[in-house]
Amino acid sequence: MADIPERGPVRSVRLRPVADGELELKYRVVHGYRRAYRMAGEGPALVLIHGIGDSSATWAELIPRLARTHTVIAPDLLGHGASDKPRADYSVAAYANGVRDLLTTLGIESATLLGHSLGGGVAMQFAYQFPERTERLVLVGSGGVGREVNPVLRLVSLPGAHLLLSALRLPGMRMQVSLTVLLMRLLDTDLGQDARELLTLVDALPDATSRNAFIRTLRAVVDWRGQVVTMLDRCYLTEGMPTMLVWGDRDSVVPVRHAYGAHAAMPGSRLEIFEQAGHFPFHSDPARFVALVEDFTASTVAADWSRERWRELLIEGCPGTGTGSPDTARAREEENPFKEVSERSAT
Repeated sequence: MADIPERGPVRSVRLRPVADGELELKYRVVHGYRRAYRMAGEGPALVLIHGIGDSSATWAELIPRLARTHTVIAPDLLGHGASDKPRADYSVAAYANGVRDLLTTLGIESATLLGHSLGGGVAMQFAYQFPERTERLVLVGSGGVGREVNPVLRLVSLPGAHLLLSALRLPGMRMQVSLTVLLMRLLDTDLGQDARELLTLVDALPDATSRNAFIRTLRAVVDWRGQVVTMLDRCYLTEGMPTMLVWGDRDSVVPVRHAYGAHAAMPGSRLEIFEQAGHFPFHSDPARFVALVEDFTASTVAADWSRERWRELLIEGCPGTGTGSPDTARAREEENPFKEVSERSAT
């Protein structure tokens, strides 16, 4: 396990109330596409990035609390929520670019990024592509740190997924899905922990355009064998960047074992496990979640990116993978602990 760095003194803050109007959706057109977002509060910037099929509405209960001490920006990723849903690039790299461009239009040069599920992968990708603009990382049930993922998502990545998702909109199907989810809750299954959120995701795909965007996003990161994008091979680059991992111990979408693997791969990271929580720990215990985020941002110093140190880390390479000559790299290839985790990294 990586060591947890000593925390600095907690800074004194003045809590600021948030007006209702600040929580309403706002819009910016970037590259010709409308991007929806919510923005509230004052102070250091905190960007909340939702997961696949979700939207900024998932943070509704948290935004007023976090906005007491932060400028909170919660976008609807392209293809999600109230943002446009074009036939476009829905890779995590493209999403990272989109977050950067939205922040730039809002006059925000750097921020702490908090990402959930797919949003965690986007946050990590943002930190990799734009380390000079990343102050801290908070990864919640994050994708991109292991191959395993819920079998339902693997199924939806297959050909014919359009028909499957369309069938969920047929008369009577909503009732059947609701009964199935209720049964999972009554049986106290891990998937049942996220029953309410699962129904919300089904409702978020009302038309063919929404379903197409969802499938294109999913196929960019998942295939029939599981997740196909990993950031584990470059997690060593988070050295010097405050990072906190938050997971539910009953997460049925991205298993909690991924949290421990990521914690070990990220130097100095902090790990927080929510007991009896599923894939949405910030819904299960929002008060604890907000307290953790506030403590983390208050007790850590924003990353101070150095081009020279970044170069040194890249030359040294990921621990255990080997650097130097091609012969050395080939000799150690079979010892690479990240080789079988996934097939490719986001670039």
